[in-house]
Amino acid sequence: MALIEAPENTPVWLDESRCKACDICVSVCPAGTLAMEYDSSSTLGAMVRIIAPESCIGCNDCELHCPDFAIYVADKKEYKFAKLTEESKARAAAIKANNYMVIK
Repeated sequence: MALIEAPENTPVWLDESRCKACDICVSVCPAGTLAMEYDSSSTLGAMVRIIAPESCIGCNDCELHCPDFAIYVADKKEYKFAKLTEESKARAAAIKANNYMVIK
């Protein structure tokens, strides 16, 4: 299998063709970087979205928990990740309380 090349200056990215929208990655994200968003073209009616890339702390929890290898986190040698803030923790809690859906 070929290595996935990271998009330049991007902390986390998604291969939608592999994603089945199970929301596991959203459930483990401590920084509120990910959320589910309604998407009529998706089989389940929703798709993972990267809503706050600037908040990604590079913990790799999303990548490690994805059963379909659909989400990737940049290498810490190549990207300077954010620190976990109270704002990002609050966003993560709000997303989880909203059934993993994006907060509008």
